Amino acid sequence: MKNEMTGDDYPVEIVSLTKYYGNVTGIRDINFGVGRREIFGLIGPDGAGKTTLLRILATLILPDSGKALVEGLDAVRDFRKVRRIIGYMPGSFSLYGDLTVKENLNFFAAVFNTTIDENYHLISPIYSHIERFAGRRAADLSGGMKQKLALSCALVHHPRLLFLDEPNTGVDAVSRNQLWEMLFELRDSGITIIVSTPYMDEAQKCDRVALMQEGAIMTIDSPESIVDRYPGSLYQVRTSRMASLSEDLEALDDSASAHRFGDSVHFSIRDDKDILERTRRHLCDRNHSDIEIERIKPSIEDSFIKLMTGEAAQGE
Repeated sequence: MKNEMTGDDYPVEIVSLTKYYGNVTGIRDINFGVGRREIFGLIGPDGAGKTTLLRILATLILPDSGKALVEGLDAVRDFRKVRRIIGYMPGSFSLYGDLTVKENLNFFAAVFNTTIDENYHLISPIYSHIERFAGRRAADLSGGMKQKLALSCALVHHPRLLFLDEPNTGVDAVSRNQLWEMLFELRDSGITIIVSTPYMDEAQKCDRVALMQEGAIMTIDSPESIVDRYPGSLYQVRTSRMASLSEDLEALDDSASAHRFGDSVHFSIRDDKDILERTRRHLCDRNHSDIEIERIKPSIEDSFIKLMTGEAAQGE
């Protein structure tokens, strides 16, 4: 699947990008462009290729084929220039644990020949949450504080683009929400953001997303458009025998999919005719009672599962 986006409006362009780790495919034939002042999400489970893609963009590893362009600069040939204009926050905490909060921030500012004071206006919405702990060792911070320090260090040189690899892994819900509020502010200030996440609910916060699986992109579009393309109808089902419900629903004629979601099963069928009556009769024959069936609007996670089964329509 290719998205041919070129020109000044697309500060990131990926063309036929492929990376192998021995016999294992990291990413294969990736093509897309990221719009200016866009929050672009890389969404998928572990092993989907999100980290590989971001590390190539951050000039940390080399692709085996294809190109990654950042503001028109080749991430391989022009890696030094690329590093001056990007901020990168890896998935694992990678700052200096023995240095204090302030010392870490001063160090990264010095690397880029700037100071905290020069770009304090940019990091203040984030840094203000941890500034009172400026003298604390980074290793002694909580998960949420480490996240905010890492983001401050990634922004201290005022980059044009920000690459975040699963920034919310291992942090509490409050810190997750705070991060997204900060990302919205950064986008509105003119920074283009690419963020990866395994959390499907975070996809809804992005302007556009790439849904990834096993090193490939299944579709790219706005979250709303992906959900709108969900084929057919989706039903939420609960019964007295939840343990066997998915399997029993899949045994129904014309069943398309049945997957457990929390305390219910999301169920889709190829032929909606008499669906409620047919489903109730089918489940009663398999000793289910207290049957509840409700038609619902698909979520981005429902759409992701559909794409994995090859049934959903692909985006541009």
